[in-house]
Amino acid sequence: MRETSERIPLFSLPIPSSLPPSLSQPPVWTARFSQEPADQSVVRGQRVILSCVVFNYSGIVQWTKDGLALGIGEDLRAWPRYRVLRVQELGQYNLEILSADLSDDSLYECQAPDAALRSRRAKLTVLIPPDDPVIDGGPEVLLNAGESYNLSCVSRGAKPPSMIEWLKDGLPVDGAASATVLSDRKRVTTRSYLPVQPVDTDTGRNYSCVATNLAIPMGKITTVTLNVHHQPTVTLSIEPRSVLEGERVTFTCQAHANPPIMGYRWAKGGVVLQGARESVFTTKADHSFFTEPVSCLVFNAVGKTNVSILVDVHFGPILLVEPQPKTVDVDSDVSLNCKWAGNPPLTLTWFKKGSNMVLSNSNQLYLKSVSQADAGQYVCKAIVPRIGVGETEVTLTVNGPPIISSDPVQYAVRGERGEVKCFIASTPPPDKIVWAWKENVWEKEKGTLLERYTVEQSKSAAEGGGVLSTLTINNVMESDFLSTYNCTAWNSFGPGTMIISLEETGVCPRENVHPAVFNLFRIFLLGRRGVTLGKPDIKVETINKETHSLEEDSGSVSTASRMVKAMYSVSSRGMCVLVPDTVYTACSRRKNLRFTQQPLPALHHLTLNKLNAFPCYRSFFNTFKFHFLFSRHTLLLSFPLLFCFYLLLCFFSFIFFFRCLTV
Repeated sequence: MRETSERIPLFSLPIPSSLPPSLSQPPVWTARFSQEPADQSVVRGQRVILSCVVFNYSGIVQWTKDGLALGIGEDLRAWPRYRVLRVQELGQYNLEILSADLSDDSLYECQAPDAALRSRRAKLTVLIPPDDPVIDGGPEVLLNAGESYNLSCVSRGAKPPSMIEWLKDGLPVDGAASATVLSDRKRVTTRSYLPVQPVDTDTGRNYSCVATNLAIPMGKITTVTLNVHHQPTVTLSIEPRSVLEGERVTFTCQAHANPPIMGYRWAKGGVVLQGARESVFTTKADHSFFTEPVSCLVFNAVGKTNVSILVDVHFGPILLVEPQPKTVDVDSDVSLNCKWAGNPPLTLTWFKKGSNMVLSNSNQLYLKSVSQADAGQYVCKAIVPRIGVGETEVTLTVNGPPIISSDPVQYAVRGERGEVKCFIASTPPPDKIVWAWKENVWEKEKGTLLERYTVEQSKSAAEGGGVLSTLTINNVMESDFLSTYNCTAWNSFGPGTMIISLEETGVCPRENVHPAVFNLFRIFLLGRRGVTLGKPDIKVETINKETHSLEEDSGSVSTASRMVKAMYSVSSRGMCVLVPDTVYTACSRRKNLRFTQQPLPALHHLTLNKLNAFPCYRSFFNTFKFHFLFSRHTLLLSFPLLFCFYLLLCFFSFIFFFRCLTV
């Protein structure tokens, strides 16, 4: 399309009639460029015009491209997209380029050869937008969670090089770019990398690549969506959170995965629970659930996830470490250990059996420089609040010299068989036991004894396995009461000794007891037959079976009967009477009546061993039975005549008896 313009007169001022000689000649104007081509940029495919105006020139004008003449005239046949727009009156020779191409990117010059004029060189820059960017792997990029990956976006053929920007769900993120110049040395391919660390929640997330340059300021964009494969994500819950042992509990395994879940597997303490294949598992909880976790394993094509949980089971004490018996030497240090488990947290105490003193509150009981008194049973006790109590015992044995624990004063009846007993508790057991009294010395497998003396040894299970050595004296004499008896035992730690005295117990002769007193108590006991005594829990019984000794009847008579027989026993030479709360023994020796008072033990503590302190009971009871029966028949035959006599006799006898009590 040609450009036209109106002719404008160069001068419109009036010319004066007379001029100076220097001005009377017309001026001479030289050719020059009034407008030269300038540097321009054009987007490929667009039209561009390079300007050239030559003042006061009427010759040939031509254009050169990179120094090469394009031709003369308006139509440049060798360059079909090129044309010279000439307006001769104005001296205008503009170069028009249609549909600019990369080949048009050159230096252009306007020349007026006849005037030897050349314009400045003008740079025509052809801008080329980049091709649509491409993200490798799109439109959906498959990734594995946790595996690093570089998203790659390429923008090809741009001039100038394109700028690449990354967007993550519409928000810009930084990437790293590199550029490669193409073979035409003008276009450039740009590649950008964006490192990503995908997680399972990135599935469905969009990443965009935007390529821009001067040719396309708004840029071109491409987007991909992430598909992140990951192993199952698992949440394990329990209901109820806290249970008592034996109650039911439900485990729920909530999981999601990409690709989908393929199955479930349950285990307890590492042992697979057969048959549990669903997302919910219900069972009855015991104490093992407190220490052995329940686990849920969920798997898919990518991998598997295992999650475990412990159950807050409340249970009573369970012994985990049982204390072991220990044997140590005297003055040694020793530690005893036990371990309990319980929930809620338990309280642990150590104490010696038979004592309430707490020795330790930890799993270990430490005893320093133990003595033989420290030997015995120790209790390790655990208390779980509001749940239960547990305890276990352990034996501590202390090696040391023998310990003799007999009574220092023992009793015998003159003329009868007597025993002196020596109980020896010893760890290790005694190697040697020696008895010494008067001029006699007895040692096992050594020495000899007189005819009246024998020594027997036995192990006493009732006393914890000690040794009981018994010196038996046949036909006890008065001289036997004048000597002390030395019981000595040895083991590897040394000796132990005890001096024992033998004292005579009273023999109560009946003939020295006033007949009135004897008959009084005979009638008194007859009248009180079956009557409750001062203590309501003690009742008198009449025993018709003749017994020779309390020991002979112990197997056939009940404990209560034996106690009653012991409390009501009379011999032909003496008499003992039971008074509530007190035992009075009325004995006559050498025509002098005396009463001895001894406390009465409680009924459930009164045994044959304790009644041995009253030896006159045995024969008293046997004789009493005969008189009891005789007097009974006499009363039945002559009751009217004897009634008044007995009343008087009772009156005077009681006066006499209670006077004796006050002496």
